[in-house]
Amino acid sequence: MSLKPLLRHVFLLIAALLAGRSTAQHGTPDSTGHPTAVASAEAHVDAHAAAGKFNAGDLIMGHVGDEHGWHLWGHTSLPLPVILYNSERGLSVFSSARFDHGHKTFGGYALHEGHVVAVDAPDGTDAHQAPVNEALTKATVDLSITKNVATMFVISVLLLWVFISVARAYGRREGQAPTGLQNLVEPIILFVRDDVAKSAIGPKHEKYLPYLLTAFFFIFFGNMLGLVPIFPGGANLTGNIAVTLVLALITFVIVTVNGNRHYWHHIFAMPGVPGWVLAILTPVEVLGMFLKPFVLMIRLFANITAGHIIALSFYSLIFVFGETSAGAGYGVAIGSWAFTVFMFMLELLVAFIQAYVFTFLSAMYIGAAVEEPHHH
Repeated sequence: MSLKPLLRHVFLLIAALLAGRSTAQHGTPDSTGHPTAVASAEAHVDAHAAAGKFNAGDLIMGHVGDEHGWHLWGHTSLPLPVILYNSERGLSVFSSARFDHGHKTFGGYALHEGHVVAVDAPDGTDAHQAPVNEALTKATVDLSITKNVATMFVISVLLLWVFISVARAYGRREGQAPTGLQNLVEPIILFVRDDVAKSAIGPKHEKYLPYLLTAFFFIFFGNMLGLVPIFPGGANLTGNIAVTLVLALITFVIVTVNGNRHYWHHIFAMPGVPGWVLAILTPVEVLGMFLKPFVLMIRLFANITAGHIIALSFYSLIFVFGETSAGAGYGVAIGSWAFTVFMFMLELLVAFIQAYVFTFLSAMYIGAAVEEPHHH
């Protein structure tokens, strides 16, 4: 298979995801009910830390949400670029460290419950006391590089490195048995080609194989990185509904654009069905067109996010019981640790399964759109 179509699909997928993320960052809440731009957990954690209490909800939502910094260890975080534009103040680019974890204003902006908002206050003002300029906030386009966006860049680099290395290995060792990274990736590529693309799409599968491979490895790498607790892992990328929405929309566009006459005929006027039945069936078929990407979006988002929440919930039990007494904390720790490890191992399996399910369903939808009519 040619490398150029695969690389082209990698770049197109990353570009579409970045566009979807930038749209979601500006005033759109994510599935958790928190703003997608930043998880406001840090401010809540500080408040509870001052009260001397552990808050499991803040820990969990701080992980499954997005943020402007990348937590490394303790109170150390890697700041990320904040990129804002509006017609009045122009383009503003600065480090998220200027916000001092949401406590200070900078450049006429501040962090309020995860949103980057425009404020009418000098730099260094307490962000909680700065008056918000609502009109300017709505006119501001947020293109910041958040943790999830940075993770997409990391995954894109990994994808390019893996596929370029494997392609070069085939060029150097043409006709020889695969070794190393080539030996690891080849069975997965053949699995996606033979058991997913070819079985669901048929003879036309090669046209759509680059996209299916890109989607599979992007989701798989994102799922695996989300399970790594240290940098550059820890981001809940595929558990963010904005990301799964864009992935599902890409599949929807491919299906809609490539649908043949036979496909559209079955949607709007299924052959052999009486007219009065079509009045009921056609709206159902049209609704089904939009339900398919919705199912793709929700299935991936819900499974990945649920796994993270369950694992962190078991982990949090240690500290919740530890606040009652040290003995309770130590007593619960063994069972909590065991369940956390069990969920982590289960999530390793889910990481592959969800990448496979998304790719397989996408291939089925594409196959139904390009399938030729059967003549008896």
